[in-house]
Amino acid sequence: MTALQGIRVVELANERISWAGKLLGDMGADVILVEPPGGDISRTYPPFADGDPNRSLYFRHYNTSKRGMVIDLDSAAGQTQFKRLAGSADVLLEAEPIERLSQLGLDYDTLCRANPALIHVAVTPYGRANPLSDLPATDLTLMAAGGPPWSCGYDDHTLPPVRGWGQQAYHTGSHYAYLSILTALLHRGNGGSGQFIDVSITAALNVTTEAASYAWLVAGAEVQRQTGRHAATQPTGETQMRCADGRYVNTGVPPRFPEEFGRLLSWLRELDLEAQLPEAVFLEMGANWEGPFDLSLIGSDDTITAIFSAGREALKLIAVSVPAYDFFIGCQNAGLAVGAINSPEEAFEDPHFKARGFQVTVAEDGQSVRYPGAPYQLPASPWQISRAAPALGEHTDQVLAELS
Repeated sequence: MTALQGIRVVELANERISWAGKLLGDMGADVILVEPPGGDISRTYPPFADGDPNRSLYFRHYNTSKRGMVIDLDSAAGQTQFKRLAGSADVLLEAEPIERLSQLGLDYDTLCRANPALIHVAVTPYGRANPLSDLPATDLTLMAAGGPPWSCGYDDHTLPPVRGWGQQAYHTGSHYAYLSILTALLHRGNGGSGQFIDVSITAALNVTTEAASYAWLVAGAEVQRQTGRHAATQPTGETQMRCADGRYVNTGVPPRFPEEFGRLLSWLRELDLEAQLPEAVFLEMGANWEGPFDLSLIGSDDTITAIFSAGREALKLIAVSVPAYDFFIGCQNAGLAVGAINSPEEAFEDPHFKARGFQVTVAEDGQSVRYPGAPYQLPASPWQISRAAPALGEHTDQVLAELS
C-alpha cells in the first residue's frame, strides 16, 4: 500500500507547483493535472526526447504519476466541471494569480461550502494577499528576492552571486506545499477539517538560507559568500580541491575525533605521503588524544588548532595526489564526510545511487525509459512512479465519467 493511496489531488497546471504534484503522485495520491486548452506552457520546454517538440523531457520529469485532463476555466461549462472535480478532491493545489479563482467563482470560500474537507493550497511568489504576487516573476528573480544567492558564490566578492541551477525557488515552494499538505491531511484525519494554506515562495526561500537570515535578525551580522562552503560572518578555510585527474572535490569536515585522525594518518602512510606533510606529527597527536577534542578552542588553543589544521592539510594533500572518486571512497572508508563534485549525469550513474535503486524504469512511448527515483526509502509505504506523464487531455473522459 502506498502512503497516499485514496487521496485525490487536483493540480492546476503551473511550473511553480509541478514538483509538489509529482511528489504527491509518486507517493500514491491520485493527482489529476488540469491543463487549459492547448496545454501547459511547460510542455514546450526543452530538452526534447529525440528532438521531438512534443516530447519535452522537462514536462515528463515533473508530471509522472499524474492523470491529465483539459478544462477551460474561462467557460461556464468548464467552471461547472471544475466544481464537480473539486468536490471529489481531498486537495486542491494551485499557483494562480491573486484574484483569478475568486473572479471565476472557484475560490476556497466557494469550493469549501460544497466540500468542507477540502485542503486548498495556494503557492504564489509573495503570498496570496500580497499584490507583488501578480508581478512578473521567474525562478531567478524569486531566488534573488528570497535571499539564497547572497550566500552562493565565490571568495572573490567582485564576482556576482550565483543562483543554484534547477528551479530551486519552485522546488522550495513545492516542498513547503508538500509538507503542508501532509500535515493538513494528518490534522484532518485526527478530527480536523479542511483548510486554506497560503505558501509564499520568497518566504520559504528566506527561511532556507541556513544562518544568513538568523545571523542578521539576532546579531545584525551579514554572512559572506565563500567558494564551495557555507557562507559565514568570518572567513573559513578553503575546502574545494582539484584532484590528480582534474576533477574537483569538496574536502568537507576534517577529522574531529581520535579514531578519525588515526584512520587519516594510516591512509596517508598507505599512499606514502607522510613525508610530504610536515604537520603529520600533529595527526599522530590527534590520534592519541585523550578526552574530548574541544572544537570551540580552535583559534585560541595552539595545540588543538594545529591538530585540526593538520587534518585539513592532510585531506588537501591526498586530494591532489589521487583521482576524485578514489578520494571520495577513501574518505568514506575513513569515516570522513567529503564529496566529489559531480555533474547531474555523473551523480545519476554513481554506484551508490544505483545500489539504492535510484534508477527506475518507466514505460513510455512503447519503451522502458530510465528516470530518477525516490530520494528516500519507505519500505512500509513504498514510493513509485505509477505512470509516465500524461498526454494532453489523456484522461479527460475517464475522470469526467468518474464524476457522473
